Order: sequence, then C-alpha cells, then structure tokens
Amino acid sequence: MNRSDTMRILCEHPAWNNGRRLVRTANGVSLASASAAGIELSTPGPAIDVYDPADLSDRAPEPLRRGLEAHGPVARLRTPDLWEAVATAIIRQVIRADQARLMYQRFTSTYGEPAEASRVFPAPKVVLALADEAFTGLGMAFKRDPLRAAAQAVLDHGEKWEQAPPSDLVGELQAVPRIGPWTAGAAVADFTGDFSLYPYGDMAVRKYARQTFPDLDLPDQEAAFAARWSSYSNSSYELSVVTALTLALGGERAQPLDQNEPS
Repeated sequence: MNRSDTMRILCEHPAWNNGRRLVRTANGVSLASASAAGIELSTPGPAIDVYDPADLSDRAPEPLRRGLEAHGPVARLRTPDLWEAVATAIIRQVIRADQARLMYQRFTSTYGEPAEASRVFPAPKVVLALADEAFTGLGMAFKRDPLRAAAQAVLDHGEKWEQAPPSDLVGELQAVPRIGPWTAGAAVADFTGDFSLYPYGDMAVRKYARQTFPDLDLPDQEAAFAARWSSYSNSSYELSVVTALTLALGGERAQPLDQNEPS
C-alpha cells in the first residue's frame, strides 16, 4: 500500500496562517511552524499529538482502516491556553469555517498582544475591557456577549478547570451562557487533543467520511451517525484517533464546517 512519507498536519484551528501559528503558554508565546517533517516549535512546552491509523483495531471497518492507512498519520498542535480554546470554539459557532478563520484573525490582529512579529489571541482581560463598538466594528456583535461571559468564567474558574478530567470539563463549560455541547466538546478537544470529546456527529466528520468511504453504510442524521461512528472503536482513544484522522481528510487545513447551536 502506498503511503506518503510527509507528515500531514491537522490545521483546523483558525490561528494557522501560511503554515505558522502563535500560541500562548504558561511560559510565554511559542511560534509553531508546519513543515513536511511535522510541527516545529520555537520554545518547548506546547503538546503535539500524532494520530496514527495503525492504532485502530479490527473494530473499525476494513474500508475505513484501509483508507486512513493510505493517508498515514497526522500531527496536531494542541491549544495550550484554555481561554483561547474556548473563545475559538465560540467564534466558530454557527458561521462557516472560512468566515470563522477570517473573524479570528481580524480580532487577533486588531486586539491581540504583539509577539514574534505578529500577534497572539487577545487575553481575557483585554476582551472584557473592549467597548461594544469594538466588536461591532469587526462584525462580531453577536459574539460579544458569549466571549465576555467566557472570558469572565475562565478568569474565575480557569485554574480549577485546567486540572479537571476532560470529560468533566465539557460539562463545566456548559454552565457558561451561550456555551452548549458542540462548543464545549470542540473546545476541550482543542485543549486536550482528545477528539473522542469532539462532537463527532457534526457536519465536518459526516461530510469527509461519506466522501472518502462511500462503501460504508453511514447514516445521514447527526445522532444516528454519531452512534454508528462510536461503534467503530474499542476505546475512547481509538475514537479520538479515527475522528481526528477523518477531520484531516478535509484538505490541508481540514477546516470543519460548524453547525448551529442553541443560545
């Protein structure tokens, strides 16, 4: 079976721009660069996960395993800042992924902290200090209230949340106004690298799976698809691997299309 020697990179996070991304860590800001060899970091600290189809068991149907093995493993940079992970998931709510990327990058370039000849995503206190007009001017008026609520919640509870088991964190985040199951799951997957917590019945996974594996009998509806999808794994680890690898089938950036979530 042919398999590329080039490491593919899952760049669904909207901070990626021309193969570069800045991330805020406990020790400062790190610059990530994507290359054929994987992800290189200017400073140690941020975690890089590698999702390998060789880790899937026979529980996954043969067409699925064979197709993913043909593409090889995928590397992904975790978002080390819980606030940024939550805020990014909020920005991705409802709107298309290309719109979310543009909104995220405009917000960062306007109000982010200068670093590495660029800017890193605005900190919670910066967001809370912004006037209403700041959001309106960037076409983000409908993101203003959920971002403010999340910023205050992370300042109040972030230290405790960072120590919580990932599955518990999904529940904790849903106590914040305008954060529902999709946003909480996407944020925690981004923060922990555990894509068994990602809303794997969403449009992106369904679309890429149906396009790539037409021989699989995959339901169209979200809940039925999620149930079938989870049945292909023996463990949450395998579910994380198969979901991340499928998202990476969406092209160089593997940018998901997000779906509506009740306010």
